[in-house]
Amino acid sequence: MPELVFPSSRLHASWLEAREEWGPDAHMAGAGLGYDDDVDSPAGFAAWTERLRGYGDRTRPVEQGRVHATYWWIAEGDTYLGAIDLRHYLNGFLLDAGGHIGYGIRPSARRRGLAGWALGSVLYEARLLGMDRVLLTCDPDNTGSVRTIERGGGVLEDVRDTLIGPKRRYWIDL
Repeated sequence: MPELVFPSSRLHASWLEAREEWGPDAHMAGAGLGYDDDVDSPAGFAAWTERLRGYGDRTRPVEQGRVHATYWWIAEGDTYLGAIDLRHYLNGFLLDAGGHIGYGIRPSARRRGLAGWALGSVLYEARLLGMDRVLLTCDPDNTGSVRTIERGGGVLEDVRDTLIGPKRRYWIDL
């Protein structure tokens, strides 16, 4: 049975396997991974997961360009299946292209309904934070994400060109 867990170094080996499935240069949506994060060494991975957990603490400042966000990993036992994050508020870039929620499922775990299940769980968390609506975006040709967002209540606002390419932008009222 899958569950949402906070990022943890106990899933290091499985996380590395998932990264290999995506490929070395692929964007792992929802993971919070930066280009300069050391995730290969146990110490670097532990520091990264600690930093991810800290981003949800609104009493602590975040780095330039970031917003406070809560990160969860989708796991089954010791197997990392994907990630989902909830950004507590939007900056200009997120309003245009990124949205409040980002998620990604490792290729071998897709088509199991995990993204929809995780989205429903995180929408509940957004309500607890006092949010009344959230923005989600996806690439226009990502039919899996389009279906997930629309099944989750997403209403298409527009399709626009952004700094990271064209994006479908959906709002979900909570």
